[in-house]
Amino acid sequence: MPRLIQVLAFVVTLLGCVGCDQATKTAARAYLPRNEVVSFAGDMFRLQYAENKGAFLGVGAALPEGARELVFKVGVGAVVVCILCVVLFGPVLSHPVTIALSLLASGGLGNLIDRLAHGGYVVDFLNIGVGGFRTGIFNIADVAILAGACILVRSSVKQETGNGHSP
Repeated sequence: MPRLIQVLAFVVTLLGCVGCDQATKTAARAYLPRNEVVSFAGDMFRLQYAENKGAFLGVGAALPEGARELVFKVGVGAVVVCILCVVLFGPVLSHPVTIALSLLASGGLGNLIDRLAHGGYVVDFLNIGVGGFRTGIFNIADVAILAGACILVRSSVKQETGNGHSP
């Protein structure tokens, strides 16, 4: 993939994901009732407003404030910058790896924007489940991070088994 196409794919994915994440979080802040659950499709989908000071599913929320700031603001910001540097200045990457990195950067940036603008927390509002099995409450940025990680793992496995293509 030529560098220009790589950068363009990265930027378009980043802007689309961050825009969607921020728009949905803004809508959740404005329209979702606090301390109530809005249920759809026989309770398979729930909208439930939550302010999360931790990472995905609240991991790290109990850390002292200084440690949370270091990890979730400085650390995430550094990772996003590193990903950007890899895409702009590193070797030309395969399309799946470029998309995976853009999804990881998008999710990190979307949640970082929340933390910087809203006192160190992110807005979570999605919950999915069937019967007694439910996910925790999450947001679009979390979905982007999870999707990016899955694509990277899949791409790595394909490379190790010889089924992948070189960049």
